[in-house]
This record gives sequence, C-alpha cells and structure tokens, in this order.
Amino acid sequence: MQPMGRLRLGVNIDHVATVRNARGGALPDPLRAALLAEAAGADGITAHLREDRRHIRDQDIEALMAGLSIPLNFECAATDEMQAIALRHKPHAVCLVPEKREERTTEGGLDVAGDENRLAAFVAPLREAGCRVSLFIGHEARQIEASARVGAAVVELHTGRYCDLVADGHLEEAAVELAALQKGSALAHSLGLEVHMGHGLNFETAAEVAAFPEVQELNIGHFLIGEAIFRGLGPAIEEMRRRMDVVRAEMERA
Repeated sequence: MQPMGRLRLGVNIDHVATVRNARGGALPDPLRAALLAEAAGADGITAHLREDRRHIRDQDIEALMAGLSIPLNFECAATDEMQAIALRHKPHAVCLVPEKREERTTEGGLDVAGDENRLAAFVAPLREAGCRVSLFIGHEARQIEASARVGAAVVELHTGRYCDLVADGHLEEAAVELAALQKGSALAHSLGLEVHMGHGLNFETAAEVAAFPEVQELNIGHFLIGEAIFRGLGPAIEEMRRRMDVVRAEMERA
C-alpha cells in the first residue's frame, strides 16, 4: 500500500452557534471555537450558512474569513443567494448540500444525477473564483459519476445512515452500509475526485471510515461539540485527531 499521508480533520462549528442563538447575544463565539479547534489539531473549519440562519449567521462567515489561518469549508445550498455570498468571500472550499426548512439536520445527499445541468452551471463560477467545490452525496455510483461530470473537485460521502445503524445496534446492516461507502470512495477516487466523509461520526465510526485509503478528510461537528461539554473542545478534538492518526499509522505498517 502506498503512503496515504495525514488524514485531515475538518471541524464543523455550527452547533456552537446553535447554543448562542438559543439564548441570543454573542456567546459562545463560533470564531473562538474555530480558533480552539485549530490549536487542537483541526485542519479546517466547516460552517453551514442555512437559508433560515438557524445557527451560523452572515457575520460569522465574515469573522471566520478574517480570523482563520486554516481553510474554511463554506457549506450551503445551491441557491443564487448562497452562490453570491460564496463568490463575495471566496472561501477555500464550498460544499453544496441539500437543504429543507423542516429538517433538523441535513438528511441524505444531493441528487446530482437528477439536477446535473443546473449544478454544472452553479459550480462553474465557483471554480473560476478559485473555490474547491465539494458535493455532499450518497455512495450511489450514479451520484458519484454525475459529481465528476459537473466539475466538482471533491465529494463528501454521507455517513449518517451508517452511524445511525451502528447506534441502533443493527450491526449486520451497518456492515453492508460500510462496505457500500468503501466501494463508493474507491469509485470516486478512480474518477479523480477527492474523497471526504461526514455526518454523524463519533470516535468509533470515524475510525472505521478512516481506514479507507481513498479518504482524505473527515468532517465532524455535532459529536465533537457535544463531547466538549464533558471534556472540553480542545481535548475532544485532540482525541479524535489521535484516533484518526492511529488508524492511518496502522495502515501504513500493514
């Protein structure tokens, strides 16, 4: 097996903003959380600016762009408003996700295959502006192949179903889902796409997908913010970083 390099960790800080917004005011500050994450070993910060601004707000994106020295992954829906915001800020990466007003969190991946022409036109100006465009999708071959055709640089495969199956104790089904994620990551890599994984990952499930050699980045938010209540944000990220590194070191030795 060829050396794979360091597996990157992206930390999603949306739910620091959720806590802030529950009471109003300015605290806790998402930028402070992002800087703590950077100090603890995060390779990038993810922030999802939703249409309804339920957690991250426009001023948070302004502050993150001004204050971070590691890359910002700007998550958003594929709308004209969000495209204009992304083109104004020109973050390192723009991750396009499906979005519904009534959902608690992102449910499923983008239907790239069913919206290919529109998404190709949406992606083009972002690429021209220097942003690395990522599409948050399921592991189905048709979605991965369509993502390559529309000009994305990255696909982030949705790990939520796998994590839910593990949490509910459906381990046989979880194993099938994990195998499908692995097959999808291999296909994406073969098509020249960079492969990321995210949604619902914790210490245990992150270690499983970290073992896929094609995966270059994990994006984790809710679990780390929740774990921070008990051990602090820095130590929670450091432990995730340590576990990811252990998996990759074991793979290098194999």
